[in-house]
Amino acid sequence: MTSDPTSWGPNTLLVRSGLHRTEFEETSEALFLTSGYVYESAEAAEAAFLSDGSRYVYGRFGNPTVSLFEERLAALEGAEACRATASGMAAVFAALACQCRAGDRVVAPRALFGSCTYILNDLLPRFGVTCDFIDGTDLHQWEQALSKPAKAVFVETPSNPSLELVDLSAVAPLCKKAEARLIVDNVFATPLFQKPLQWGADIVVYSATKHIDGQGRCLGGAVLGCADFIKTELAPFLRHTGPALSPFNAWTLAKGLETLSLRVNRQAETALALAHDL
Repeated sequence: MTSDPTSWGPNTLLVRSGLHRTEFEETSEALFLTSGYVYESAEAAEAAFLSDGSRYVYGRFGNPTVSLFEERLAALEGAEACRATASGMAAVFAALACQCRAGDRVVAPRALFGSCTYILNDLLPRFGVTCDFIDGTDLHQWEQALSKPAKAVFVETPSNPSLELVDLSAVAPLCKKAEARLIVDNVFATPLFQKPLQWGADIVVYSATKHIDGQGRCLGGAVLGCADFIKTELAPFLRHTGPALSPFNAWTLAKGLETLSLRVNRQAETALALAHDL
């Protein structure tokens, strides 16, 4: 097997990407249960906290096990970078709040998960950010809503729980024209069945609690996108607001990714069989 991850297929990426063995050459991914790191002096600690993030300095900012999960998911998604969060809703809020300011406008379909609607309709307006809700299946409504500038567009496709679909190939060019970043919640499709970045999305969010874990063990979330957005906008927001994913949950989610293909393909086959029988 080649050591070049860009040549690996999805199943190989799910079990091999992001793996950095320690000097002990362990077979399974190491679990780093630590909130902090050791420094040789106070001056070294100060320099580390003022650095560009090239080393781990504090658990809220980063952790080797969390990085493993982030790298593995980014490789599967085909994204430049990924940051994990404590839950899917933390990912949704961070993806929006890190870039929106008072006076900004967001566009979204009405068919959304209830907590996502709450963020857009109740929470962000408290900070002067408005949201226009439309029928996500009506291209004419998209054209009208994006005929003027917007800061961001947030969609779920398929939506939770109504399974409404948004035509990303048609909406993405409208977002570009309106200078709006297209944020796609891809939790139902997973990166195995749909890669929104390939359809013109700028940012992808996940509740890792769902298919990625797949076994009801822990909460987690993730935001993926270009390296510049992750580093300059998302990372500072996460660093200072603190929705950090725990190392244990990150390790659990990384192990969940190893069986993602087996599980979602079997689920799809079962759903299709049931549909035929009904």
